[in-house]
Amino acid sequence: MLNRRSFLASLASTFALVTSWRPAWAQATHSANVTFVLFNDFYLMGEQPFPDGKTRGGFARLAAVVKAEREKARAEGRSVIVAHGGDTLSPSVMSGLDQGAHIIALTNMIAPDVFVPGNHEFDFGKQVFLDRMREATFPLYGANFRDASGAPLPGHKDRSVLDVGGVRIGLTGLAYEQSPRMSSPEDLRFGPTIDTTKAQAAALRAEGADFVCAVLHCNRGDGLALQYARAAELLLTGHTHDLFINHDGKCALVESGYDAHYVTCVDVAISVRQDGARRTTTWWPQFRVIDTAGVAPDPAVASAVARFQQALIDKMSEAVCTTAVALDSSTSTVRTREAAIGNLFADAMREGMRADAAMLNGGGIRAGKNYDPGARISHGDILAELPFNNRVVVVEIAGAALRRAMENGLSLLPQPSGRFPQVSGIALQFDLARKAGERVTAMQVGGTPLIDDKIYRVAIVDFLARGGDDYTMFRDATRVTPDNDAPMLVNEVVGYLRKLGTARTGVEGRIVVK
Repeated sequence: MLNRRSFLASLASTFALVTSWRPAWAQATHSANVTFVLFNDFYLMGEQPFPDGKTRGGFARLAAVVKAEREKARAEGRSVIVAHGGDTLSPSVMSGLDQGAHIIALTNMIAPDVFVPGNHEFDFGKQVFLDRMREATFPLYGANFRDASGAPLPGHKDRSVLDVGGVRIGLTGLAYEQSPRMSSPEDLRFGPTIDTTKAQAAALRAEGADFVCAVLHCNRGDGLALQYARAAELLLTGHTHDLFINHDGKCALVESGYDAHYVTCVDVAISVRQDGARRTTTWWPQFRVIDTAGVAPDPAVASAVARFQQALIDKMSEAVCTTAVALDSSTSTVRTREAAIGNLFADAMREGMRADAAMLNGGGIRAGKNYDPGARISHGDILAELPFNNRVVVVEIAGAALRRAMENGLSLLPQPSGRFPQVSGIALQFDLARKAGERVTAMQVGGTPLIDDKIYRVAIVDFLARGGDDYTMFRDATRVTPDNDAPMLVNEVVGYLRKLGTARTGVEGRIVVK
């Protein structure tokens, strides 16, 4: 007997059967299984130790990951697309010597399918960037990236479409929009990340793409905005240096941290049903995070890394410049008074970051050496003087807060202290007889009197930017460059000294006690 419940169930089944029916020509389906492998923000060629006692990262472990993914995919009839999310030519000690040439040589061994420029690709200027890109044997993308005339850069493409088992995969890549603010691309032009990504995705769909992947060096805010707009199915990013996976059911946003400590793989199953001219795509991702601590390094790449590391050791003894003045890095000097070597290092920071002023703490200068006039200063000497792997951060700070910073630096005198300031672009007088916090009697920035409510751009080391040595006013200042994306102090100093050839900066009266 047919009751109401069984009748409704039968009706629903019949309706589903009818609506799912397609003629034979409409049931043709293309399918593809594609693995996207992402690494980004890759600066250090060798593996690094971690607090858990394991080592991670480095080109040799990354090469092993990529090789294994490609071999496994080939055996299973899948495809692999390897993406490099940018930031790699700098900073590292070796890059300070060869301007990133070793990075390109090692990345050629990885052979990514997509590379986009990050801001650090321009740390050595436009011409070095172009030189390095000419050495690359992997595909370069830069849809928002143009030369001074508005033409695409040599060897760079905006987008491409790959056919994988009848499924059309659209790829586009974007350089970091804020590169002119954070690095030195000179007259190269950068278009807006969000608008360009949307435009490129639309162009790819117009060209027949069933699935769009955008590789971007971008701020997290831009990535999230693009995910919200569902500009593409997959957004592979670099820049933020964190391990990040977010999938809202329509768009996935991924980043792999930095230096290949972890490598993210996105396995995407894609099906396309064609009804006449209309193609309907369904897809779903699965995410795998590979901890490279458990990956055996690729022997060939490990051997190449070892050769570059030996070359780095050999170069440590090469002269960077000659000093025409006496330089004294003894603790009793750099922690109590203006020092010629402190002036030299602070000048390198200010010029390299195009700041109004610069400051480093005397406690960051460590070798305790005296260099006589005529002495040759090597790269190894600079590493000995600046051993903490500090980075140079730019902050925007009001004049009144900058004065408080100088007061903090002078507060423990006459006792030597690591907080004593070595400065550039700043001249001040102080009275040691006054109590701490009220010692500065006159102060100038850039040759003019300090203005309390004026905002100054000041280059400092990341230790101070975090509030170290009680410099809380720097911790609370507005960051122009984030700590983990800033250039290395050693490289800024080495580059500056090489340009000088002969260092002539002595004690100039930047900090004078009354």
